[in-house]
Amino acid sequence: MAIKTPKKIVELLNQYIIGQDEAKKSVAIALYNRYRRMQLPKQMQKDITPKNLLMAGPTGVGKTEIARRLADIVEAPFVKVEATKFTEVGYVGRNVESMVRDLAAKSVQMEEKKEFEEIRPEAAKEANKELVKALVPGIKHEHHYDSVFSFLNNLDDEEFDDEEVNDDIRNKRMTIAEQLNKGLLEDRDVTIEVEEKPKASPMSDMMGQMGMDIGSMLSNMIPKRKIKRTLPVKDARELLINEESRKMVDYDSLYQRAIERAQNNGIIFIDEIDKVIAGNKKTSGEVSREGVQRDILPIVEGSTVQTKFGPLSTDHVLFIGAGAFAESKPSDLIPELQGRFPIRVQLDALTKDDFVHILKDPENSLLKQYVALMKADGIKLIFTQEAVDRIAEIAYEVNQGTDNIGARRLSTILEKLLEDVLYEGPDMEMGEITVTEAYVEEKLKDVIINKDLTKFIL
Repeated sequence: MAIKTPKKIVELLNQYIIGQDEAKKSVAIALYNRYRRMQLPKQMQKDITPKNLLMAGPTGVGKTEIARRLADIVEAPFVKVEATKFTEVGYVGRNVESMVRDLAAKSVQMEEKKEFEEIRPEAAKEANKELVKALVPGIKHEHHYDSVFSFLNNLDDEEFDDEEVNDDIRNKRMTIAEQLNKGLLEDRDVTIEVEEKPKASPMSDMMGQMGMDIGSMLSNMIPKRKIKRTLPVKDARELLINEESRKMVDYDSLYQRAIERAQNNGIIFIDEIDKVIAGNKKTSGEVSREGVQRDILPIVEGSTVQTKFGPLSTDHVLFIGAGAFAESKPSDLIPELQGRFPIRVQLDALTKDDFVHILKDPENSLLKQYVALMKADGIKLIFTQEAVDRIAEIAYEVNQGTDNIGARRLSTILEKLLEDVLYEGPDMEMGEITVTEAYVEEKLKDVIINKDLTKFIL
């Protein structure tokens, strides 16, 4: 992965997020400082801690999206947690250390995906061999054992799954293998045997919170159960490729790389951090919110958390706190926690012009999404500039008149605006639909006229 400078990071964020230039600049600098740290002598690296950020701003203005896109840009392990889900130590609820275990799990997923991609050609060859055997099975021989011990002794024997392959079967398999390589059997059904996935249980989840993987411990003691599944060749191949890949991967080494990746590049986004401020009216009578702050503090300061993949140090994990701070302010957090978030960023409420840009400009803009959805029905959906301006104006006015939910307001408005088009689209003949300002006025007239806007826009 090429190193991205702060300016390049901001440019990439601009493709998805409108405005909030100060926040983008701050996160870009914080991220690039990690690269700078890795260029220094090992002893100095230990003393340079991440400059954690605290974002304050109304909901729907891009706090989460900035952090999520930032992680995608640099391929960093990223988890988002809500501070309100945690409870003080000693109470029933989620332990704050679980956010670090979630980060470790995410990092393992990323390392596994990377490794699977590298060994996919080799795994695909093995998978195709299994498909050939499934499509042209050999002649099975029954085995009779004198005792359970005799059966168990043969579990690892290569001849246990003995089958006879005569010349006729061999020739058929060669033909099938050739057809598979040419992609001629992709939609043909085949029955394969795959490992049964472990079922989730409350006990496993509880052990996971303690950094123990009881499922893996048991699977090492008990042979994995195989189940039969019938599905198209193209889907069966993917299942078999995954199974073959898992056999080829050295998971001890993978876990070690994943832990290092999480420690040096991990990002933990703590949302609704303002909701754990003591004295908040909405949390009165609940478990001590200040206690949750104190439990989060050692994690953010830097500590070692035991995960089922190994111990993970949070000394250099980047933490980004966020909240609306509508009824409180960052200085209401306990002083120790404030000190661990030295960079403060205020995100601005969205204007009408911001809504116009959000509708049109980002790579994944809402208008582009709806155009693509209607194209699936053979319909060309067009929005005039006047219509876009009016949609943005209505979204801004509704946000001012009711709860300000930021850019999320556009989703609810567009769903109501395009309700008839989305409903009738599949039954319409191929054609073109143009959304004009008059169409917007007609479809959203109840929203515009009626004072009780919440009746129409949730």
